[in-house]
Amino acid sequence: MDSIIIQGGRPLNGSVEASGAKNAALPLLAAAILTDQPVEYHRMPHLRDITTMITLLANQGADVSMDDQGRVRVDTSSSNNPEAPYELVKTMRASALVLGPLLARFGRARVSLPGGCAIGARPMDMHLKGLETMGAVIRVEHGYVDATVPAGRLHGARIAFDKVTVTGTENLMMAAALADGETILENAAREPEVVNLADSLRKMGADIKGDGSSKITILGVSSLAGAELSVIADRIEAATYLAAGLISGGDVTVRKIEADLLDAFLARLRDAGAGVEVGETDGESWIRCKSNGRLNSVNIETSPHPGFPTDLQAQFMALMCIASGSSVIRETIFENRFMHVQELRRLGARIVLNGNTAVVEGVAELSGAPVMATDLRASASLVLAGLAAQGETVISRVYHIDRGYERIEEKLGALGASIRRNTPHTDMFRRPDIATD
Repeated sequence: MDSIIIQGGRPLNGSVEASGAKNAALPLLAAAILTDQPVEYHRMPHLRDITTMITLLANQGADVSMDDQGRVRVDTSSSNNPEAPYELVKTMRASALVLGPLLARFGRARVSLPGGCAIGARPMDMHLKGLETMGAVIRVEHGYVDATVPAGRLHGARIAFDKVTVTGTENLMMAAALADGETILENAAREPEVVNLADSLRKMGADIKGDGSSKITILGVSSLAGAELSVIADRIEAATYLAAGLISGGDVTVRKIEADLLDAFLARLRDAGAGVEVGETDGESWIRCKSNGRLNSVNIETSPHPGFPTDLQAQFMALMCIASGSSVIRETIFENRFMHVQELRRLGARIVLNGNTAVVEGVAELSGAPVMATDLRASASLVLAGLAAQGETVISRVYHIDRGYERIEEKLGALGASIRRNTPHTDMFRRPDIATD
């Protein structure tokens, strides 16, 4: 199993380009199911989850091609298999996003209950209730969602989510794009990735209003067309590299990223005493974070956009591990998203857990140690801590990080980090480890 080895204590300096956002790219790929015309994508990141989604589309009969420049072409005109099998879906939860498009276009779908990072319950209940309200008949048995639309087409409906759900909002917005009549989604997710999907659907001919607010209105159309679509910048990746500069005492600029994607995160960095600059050069937006010495401790509470992102909680905790004073970090989105705490403690962090709240007492210095990644964002926090720690840090189970960070060793190395990947030879007589989350 691969590991990442870091020699810490080196300030990171320079600039890095933001990749396309995984959490925006996945629903955009699923949207290709809604049309029988080719869809072309730009700025598609080379990530494990993207490969999984492309494989899933190909398994359904789509013609898919991808080049090294992040350009992807998907043609689902020959798709004839409205199924998402367990062998693919088990590796990521976002594969559930094909359910709405499959029902909208083909009137039937068979999708395995999804897998992904083990950070807590993310049930599909709100997806399924919404689709039933739109006329789908759904059975959940033997680990699969079997759904049909007896009337042939879904119909519009008013759907109020019990709680904010990003993938639920995206799934039902795609389904509603081809439904008869008007659909209103209330308590909808406001994340930039949702807006990116709505913009893309409009380019394909959809009639969508209100995205970016808690009420989205979709007037169904008879068909959607192919289009050229662009994936927005990955705000979580960008924030991770900005944090890498700060935790190492350096000065890092992330290019091709709009600052308004990270308002809450940048506000907390300013509160902590970091030097934060934003700007635009030759039409290219950028964010710069410069260390002004030891950070001050800051409290955070995760919440849906525009609040502090749960996907940055672990990275911010790593920063607070070496800040001055004590910080309180409250996680309100997922109930099991503190699995990185035990590993950070192995590096010398002082963290006390009480339910969904962590109290972090900053220390002057972390020390390198062997640690194990437990999920995607936890692995990023361990990389950050390893960059700050004195000595060598070895992070195992790094297949997690490959799901969400494109060429992370190369990007950090270009900023001055001492980081490398170790890929051991596989013993042919030993059953290889299987990544299922």
